[in-house]
Amino acid sequence: MAWRFSSDRPVYLQIAERITKSVLSAEFKPGEQLPTVRQLAMTAAVNPNTVQRAYSELENNGLIISRGTLGRFVTEDAEIIENSRQQLAKEIVREFYKDFIDLSLPISNAVELLKEVENNECS
Repeated sequence: MAWRFSSDRPVYLQIAERITKSVLSAEFKPGEQLPTVRQLAMTAAVNPNTVQRAYSELENNGLIISRGTLGRFVTEDAEIIENSRQQLAKEIVREFYKDFIDLSLPISNAVELLKEVENNECS
């Protein structure tokens, strides 16, 4: 089944974000080989050039490394992975904060709601 993409951001960035989340959630482990450009292009139903661009973006960020003809692999550098995890968490919190403030609610309500969601998710 093809991946779903939104029209508000470039597809290559959405692919890069999805792979990033897969790395940060340990779906792809450090040192693990990623699908080839062609494999991922077929899975996502996109042009291989789009996947190549996403992989290049991830290489520039240091999250994945290229080993020539062997393919691309998740970095084994735990510091890069943890820094990426923290950066993504901050982005999520910033977006949440902005959306919450737009509702004109006190931020103290956010903490209560997070605890409520956590309790419901864990029940």
